[in-house]
Amino acid sequence: MMGSQDGEQERLFYSFSLEDHVPKDHLLRGIDRFLDLSELRGQLAPFYSHTGRPSIDPVLMIRMLIIGYSFGIRSERRLCEEVHLNLAYRWFCRLGLSESVPDHSTFSKNRHGRFRRSDVFRRVFEVVLQRCMREGLVGGEGFAIDASVIKADANRERFVPASEAKKLAEGADASRAVREYLDALEATNPAGANSDSDEPPSGDSTPPKNISPTDPAARWTAVRGGPAFYAYSTNYLIDLDAGIIVDVEATPAHRTEEVDATRTMLERVERKFDLIPKRLVADTAYGAAPMLNWIVNEKKIEPHIPVWEKSLREDGTFSRPDFRFDAQANTYECPGGKKLTSTVRPTNAGTVLFRASQHDCGSCALKQQCCPNTSHRKIARSIYEDARDLARTVCATPAYEQSHKQRKKVEMLFAHLKRILKLDRLRLRGISGASDEFLMAAAAQNLRRMARRLTPAPV
Repeated sequence: MMGSQDGEQERLFYSFSLEDHVPKDHLLRGIDRFLDLSELRGQLAPFYSHTGRPSIDPVLMIRMLIIGYSFGIRSERRLCEEVHLNLAYRWFCRLGLSESVPDHSTFSKNRHGRFRRSDVFRRVFEVVLQRCMREGLVGGEGFAIDASVIKADANRERFVPASEAKKLAEGADASRAVREYLDALEATNPAGANSDSDEPPSGDSTPPKNISPTDPAARWTAVRGGPAFYAYSTNYLIDLDAGIIVDVEATPAHRTEEVDATRTMLERVERKFDLIPKRLVADTAYGAAPMLNWIVNEKKIEPHIPVWEKSLREDGTFSRPDFRFDAQANTYECPGGKKLTSTVRPTNAGTVLFRASQHDCGSCALKQQCCPNTSHRKIARSIYEDARDLARTVCATPAYEQSHKQRKKVEMLFAHLKRILKLDRLRLRGISGASDEFLMAAAAQNLRRMARRLTPAPV
């Protein structure tokens, strides 16, 4: 006999438990096991009024954001809908079936207000990292550093000259991203110091000519084989044991500022968590002489980083490695046995020039292989050449080969960030908006990794 569902008579009483309807192996169960937000309310208390109606619980909002970043739900409106419908999301957020979900507009108000002023996203990331350390996932022996470009929420077809940046704030409807940019501009170039200059703040000597009117702090950049666009860079410092992100920093998408973020992150991790790696792994972009000097001589870290070389010639003539340096005499010896002496005084580029005499070069049988187009040979030696030499030595060892393989862990994290967590384009604007998104995404990645590695399989 065919059965049928009788839905006409509603039950008067229900016995329903969310706990029973969330699978034992659900990812959120593992994340919930390692997430501790007990101190969050105390941190945010100074940013709430002591009078008026009670606001929405900030812990609920952070838990909802963690769901969004963990499962690639980029829209806040859609996130609220998913939490409303999904039983596992309700369980994770501590919401009963009859409790309402916050409106999506509440996220914007809190993100741009008390959450940002309290630096709560940085605190959430650090709490997750501390749990990773307690669980033994952070060894502290080897770190890797790299950056990845993320598109900004800005139209690539619209731009204004950087010299007209202050005009963007005219009127009462200037956006938050514009105000933040101009505040940074003022901090970099205070009124009175050089008040005639309208150049934007920048870590390098070539500031951008044009900026986006909606997100001026984003930098115009391009990836290989694609069109240019406005973007930021997320910079990851990871521990090589389990691929845990130990720090993250948002910068405009420019190589100089990405490299400078290395100092910021290493010093912050040392100051807050007493983590000092024995070796640092990176690509050639981080192998400039000043950075290697800072890593080797100031931080006492072994650089597993290829040296940024400009001295190798491709025209068949002798390159600098063909000349032997005598540290005691402070001279170079050329392949012909002649001496190159220094000018002692460094150049503006941080190098010391070594020159051969015109007489020695003029009568040398190897001149056509050495300096066919000049009267004598010159060699520029960096004032940080000792750090560069150490990096060259390390790169010739089997340990470097292993480090080079381990560096792929940070590249895999970037691929996971963009393909799985869907963070290939920002939704928030300004450097602070980029920082908020990158911190929450990194916290979600660490939580997912802990949950995957440490949660026991259900029986």
